[in-house]
Amino acid sequence: MAEFLPLLMFLSVCLVLLLGYPVAFSLGGTALAFAWIGGMTGHFDAVFLEALPNRLYGIMTNETLIAVPLFVFMGVMLERSQVAENLLDTMAALFGPLRGGLGISVTLVGMLLAASTGIVGATVVTMGLLSLPTMLRRNYDPGLAAGTICASGTLGQIIPPSIILVLLGDVLSAAYQQAQLDMGIFSPETVSVGDLFVGALIPGLLLVILYLLYQAGVAILRPESAPAIPPEERARTGAALWGRVLRVLLPPLLLIVAVLGSILGGLATPTEAASVGAVGSILLALGQRRFNLATLREVMRNTTRVTSMVFMIFIGAAIFSLVFRGYEGDELVTGLLTDLPGGVFSAVLIVMLVMFLLGFILDFIEITFVVVPIVGPILLAMGLDPVWLGVMIAINLQTSFLTPPFGFALFYLRGVAPREVSTGQIYRGVAPFIVIQLLMLGLLAWQPGLATWLPNALYGG
Repeated sequence: MAEFLPLLMFLSVCLVLLLGYPVAFSLGGTALAFAWIGGMTGHFDAVFLEALPNRLYGIMTNETLIAVPLFVFMGVMLERSQVAENLLDTMAALFGPLRGGLGISVTLVGMLLAASTGIVGATVVTMGLLSLPTMLRRNYDPGLAAGTICASGTLGQIIPPSIILVLLGDVLSAAYQQAQLDMGIFSPETVSVGDLFVGALIPGLLLVILYLLYQAGVAILRPESAPAIPPEERARTGAALWGRVLRVLLPPLLLIVAVLGSILGGLATPTEAASVGAVGSILLALGQRRFNLATLREVMRNTTRVTSMVFMIFIGAAIFSLVFRGYEGDELVTGLLTDLPGGVFSAVLIVMLVMFLLGFILDFIEITFVVVPIVGPILLAMGLDPVWLGVMIAINLQTSFLTPPFGFALFYLRGVAPREVSTGQIYRGVAPFIVIQLLMLGLLAWQPGLATWLPNALYGG
């Protein structure tokens, strides 16, 4: 019975989270409770907790994690400067004459917001408030409209600079080094957040292309589901329209190029690029005439709140990880995965399935800090590429957040959708996009080079 205590601890954390307790305190509190029980029964050595100060000091001195508040600041500032609203209006005017044009506009704006903010919840809510009423007013099929918004809003999971990729890159870097040390390699290679950014670029863009192809197919096969904007309702045409497109589209594109281009070109680390993005978001807000002291105060307050939540989860996850290892949970998981019939394929499949199901009840931050440190070293020791594994995890969680009945993106949209849009219509609308996500996962599993080719080409790794 004692050897299954780490699994019981993991299930207890999930139960406590389902009861609605804060994540950081659920992780730390449950771990300390099990440490106390284990100490009283002689199954846990409290000496493991003596490593906690070093773990916390490592979090405090980790330069990569400075990118988190900077990217959060950038995303919140862009949200407050009404970039999304201007982009949606302009893209709708540009693609509105086409059948399915509004859906295409929402997808492209979702891609741009993902590359600008990387915050999934904010993107889904913003797009739902701005575009869903317009699409319904233009007689779009409610399911198609809802599915497009949910799927486009979750692109922030995979398209860099994504906060999940920053956190995942840091955790995978530690897991990769641990895996190499376990294999007797005492000069371990490293994987950086920049590697993960570059690796996610092609799969992320492929997802956008598949979304667009699906919407074009619906517009051709079922034109009544995605009608064009009538000519009399189109605001501008010709040179005036293209001038508006350049004026609205160019600033966020320049910001994206500055952030991603500096990383891809090796000119800046993700942390340095995040600072460029933070300053750029202020300049963009100034250009939109949305920047003032009240806005800055609100953005700083929200950034502090999100960053504090992330780092408190870091502390809770560090306690959980130490107690889990004290119970030899890592050895238990290693035995379970390595003894599976089918070897590496079965191990990856089981881990992905477990993460997919956990995505129904846990946010990506909890999964990144709790699950990945446990299974990451084991899978990487089996010879998997860390960049490929990171991209697979990100797309898998993105799919989980879209899947009924518990997908987070569905909850976000349900909270802001009009009453005439039923929950069933939302579920029906996301189904084709879930199929696209699964297709992308299959392609990536079949052709790992989709994630590894670009980092190798750029960095020669």
